[in-house]
Amino acid sequence: MGNRAGGRRTGPKCIAIVGPFASGKTTLLEAILARTGAIPRQQAVSSGNTVSDNSPEARAHAMSVEATFATTQFMGDAMTFVDCPGSIEFSFEAEPALAGCDLAVVVAEADEKKIPALQLIMRKLDDLGMPRVLFLNKIDKSSAGVRDTLKLLQPASSVPLLLRQIPLRKDGVVIGSIDLALERAYVYREYAESEIIEIPGDEKARETEARFSMLETLADHDDQLMEQLLEEIEPPKDEVFDDLAADLRGGVVTPVLIGTAERGNGVLRLLKAIRHDAPDVEETRKRLGAPDGNATVVQVMKTFHTPHGGKLSVSRILSGQIADGSDLYLPDGNTVKVSGIYKLLGKDQIKQTSAKAGDTVALGKLDEARTGQTLTSAKGGLKPLVDLAPPQPVYAFALRPKERKDDVKMSAAIHRLADEDPSLSLTHNQDSAETVLSGNGEMHLRVVRERLEGRNQIAVEGYAPAVPYRETIRKSVEQRGRHKKQSGGHGQFGDVVLQIKPLPRGSGFQFTDTITGGVVPKTYIQSVETGVRDYLKSGPLGFPVVDIAVNLSDGSYHAVDSSDMAFQMAAKLAMKEGVAACSPTLLEPVMKVEIFTPSDATARIIALVPQRRGQILGYDARPDWPGWDVVEATMPQSEIGDLIIELRSATAGVATYRASFDHMAELAGRLADEALNGRGKAA
Repeated sequence: MGNRAGGRRTGPKCIAIVGPFASGKTTLLEAILARTGAIPRQQAVSSGNTVSDNSPEARAHAMSVEATFATTQFMGDAMTFVDCPGSIEFSFEAEPALAGCDLAVVVAEADEKKIPALQLIMRKLDDLGMPRVLFLNKIDKSSAGVRDTLKLLQPASSVPLLLRQIPLRKDGVVIGSIDLALERAYVYREYAESEIIEIPGDEKARETEARFSMLETLADHDDQLMEQLLEEIEPPKDEVFDDLAADLRGGVVTPVLIGTAERGNGVLRLLKAIRHDAPDVEETRKRLGAPDGNATVVQVMKTFHTPHGGKLSVSRILSGQIADGSDLYLPDGNTVKVSGIYKLLGKDQIKQTSAKAGDTVALGKLDEARTGQTLTSAKGGLKPLVDLAPPQPVYAFALRPKERKDDVKMSAAIHRLADEDPSLSLTHNQDSAETVLSGNGEMHLRVVRERLEGRNQIAVEGYAPAVPYRETIRKSVEQRGRHKKQSGGHGQFGDVVLQIKPLPRGSGFQFTDTITGGVVPKTYIQSVETGVRDYLKSGPLGFPVVDIAVNLSDGSYHAVDSSDMAFQMAAKLAMKEGVAACSPTLLEPVMKVEIFTPSDATARIIALVPQRRGQILGYDARPDWPGWDVVEATMPQSEIGDLIIELRSATAGVATYRASFDHMAELAGRLADEALNGRGKAA
């Protein structure tokens, strides 16, 4: 005890603000920026004028849809705060940003419904090994005791939640806080610094009990403090602060501070705790495994394209320094040149001439750089320090421009959006000739579409992607196909007999020949197979034909008029007549689905699966996820399109799923008619 933390870390810091949707993250950022003088006054989120309201989409939906960066000064230290979206649909925005941060401020409230969302966030911080502070927001509206609230929140955290402040109440109303480390009381003043008072006599016993509980937790990692507590020796305050800083940086506790961001209450104490206790860029660099040495190392946290300034790559300088015009190496060894360095305050950019280790800045015109990459001044480049694997998409739509002339413009715009948002997936379905966008949910893709139309003035149509139906046959047939044409000069002649039969599900296509005596020359056997394969691209129902065997058993040819094309045409004629006589039937893809849900919603999830023609295979506790289950099922792909909307509705917005192809199954009756009317021959 005494110098475990090694003193206060100076230099620029980067702090992430994370938390469940509507927990007050943007409000807290506003309060911080107002308190530090970065903005004239704190704006209400409902006004649509906060620093984080830097896009029409954020204002339209009254929610953060992307990470917002804002740099300010507090007591001589530079601090960049990153306001991360709380909705699970935009959660991937936070991952590359978190990689470059020193500390996370987790904004939470006493709301049991938000515990699963809080758990997802805490889990991600655990995966990154990131220290965090929990800011218990809206304390003035909480009727529960603060320690009861911590018991409610503790299951979401893998490390102890360490209460550092308790509420100061008067007539049942929270009027301030008591700092357990300083042993001081603070009376809140709206949008102003709190008034320091002596701890009231009737609160002294409660403060003593809460302080001892805090010291007991700290003593788990400090033998000297444990001895002092056992001997009833009061530890010096500076040693208590040292323990708080050491345990926070070590990730063995999560200190809990309280306040009401909407009124600016508790914000100053939070800022002072960050300034004193937070790790610095050197510790973040070590956590990420950045190499030692004198080279400049830069972590790209976010990418966005400005209307006039081009591409900006928001980056943390992990080591070294960078000047405008500097060359940096990409992971593949190619170089990019920095063209502009900017400090950010939401959408506002302040030009800088250089940046040093610890700074978080936007670097201009790094056109080949990607979000999540690590850039360096060292020749040859660096492998990315963080493995960013976007989650499997759970929602998709196909889109096309309303006017054909916008095809190229739309394609370029989508690629820019995908550059900004690595969780956005773009594919081209060759079967249906559709451009398909996939992402993390309905709201995610709605915002993408709004950006596509708003930023680029491209009118687009969105619709459900085509389901890859197939067709097969139920019985066998032998069919002759003869193509004969005489039009002067050389004619066309091809004659084949095909034996067509069904194969077991999943077998695909088999072609054989049992030709004897050269009735069909070997030269043309390949032509027959080509004709068969060409026909199978669209059978009598209008879909590709699968699980079918075709044998060329007989035929005839003409020494002059037979040709490759003639035998292809003969094969197609035989297939057209033959397959139609084989009782064709429609097949639909069935997926294996794993649904991840809070345990208290498992029964609701199990009930909705059969409503989508799904079959429950079983469910079990999710490994290493207390309070979560995994429900396994099979479900037709046609039923999965909007599944995520229903799952999230049933689980306060946190459930997700993973799907993979399992098998093809016959589809008949009304559902088959609907599928055929959508695309097939009945249309």
